[in-house]
Amino acid sequence: MGKRDARILEVLTERKRVEVAELARELGVSSVTMRKDLDELEARDVIKREHGYALLGSPNDINGRLAYHYQTKGAIARAAADLVADGETVMVESGSCCALLALGLAQAARGVSVVTNSAFIASYVRREPAAKTVLLGGAYQNDSQVNVGPMVAQCAQNYCVERLFIGVDGYVPGQGFTNSDQMRAQAVVDMAAQAERVVVLTESDKFSRRGVVPMHLGDKVDCVVTDDGVDDAVAAAIEAAGVELVRVPRSD
Repeated sequence: MGKRDARILEVLTERKRVEVAELARELGVSSVTMRKDLDELEARDVIKREHGYALLGSPNDINGRLAYHYQTKGAIARAAADLVADGETVMVESGSCCALLALGLAQAARGVSVVTNSAFIASYVRREPAAKTVLLGGAYQNDSQVNVGPMVAQCAQNYCVERLFIGVDGYVPGQGFTNSDQMRAQAVVDMAAQAERVVVLTESDKFSRRGVVPMHLGDKVDCVVTDDGVDDAVAAAIEAAGVELVRVPRSD
């Protein structure tokens, strides 16, 4: 994905709906070039066009979310990869940071196997010769490209791993991390039951958002990898709970 595409998606993620002419002015390109860029993004189902405006196609589409704070997410993924031993089998749940983690592990050719419920992640790493992926079965969610439901739990029970890496949609002080979807939240809980510890990968922005579904992971959360934009009070609360907090420099 090009730098201009990434900037378009950053603007749309922040503002939700933007006039095409305004986007062209902000990015310093002609209206013709902007319409061409938007046509390509629309063809990939990342954005939608309506009456001279552009908006994100779906808040659950990882293709769109990957571009938002891409450099920071990459740094988070690299820090998370340092927690994984060569030859280890890990579980990786859906999320843009998680997708970058899985790709980095595959590209490093360290013999790491990734067990995931994310069809997006399985597809995202498929061209890497060293990729070793197990896709858990379940009911497929079209937008988020993840498998959910009772079959995820049944499939996950065939594995006992040390770490599950997850993405989150928000954080509520006193309750912990949250998701925006009940079925995806339950899939996390089911996968966490087969892991010794849970590692949360998230940009600091998520700590100011409140997802509607608490994930109730309790003391399973062992480590949080985020960027240095996290609020000091939130950081102190996380560390006071005995959770390791890894902070990478925010890049964008």
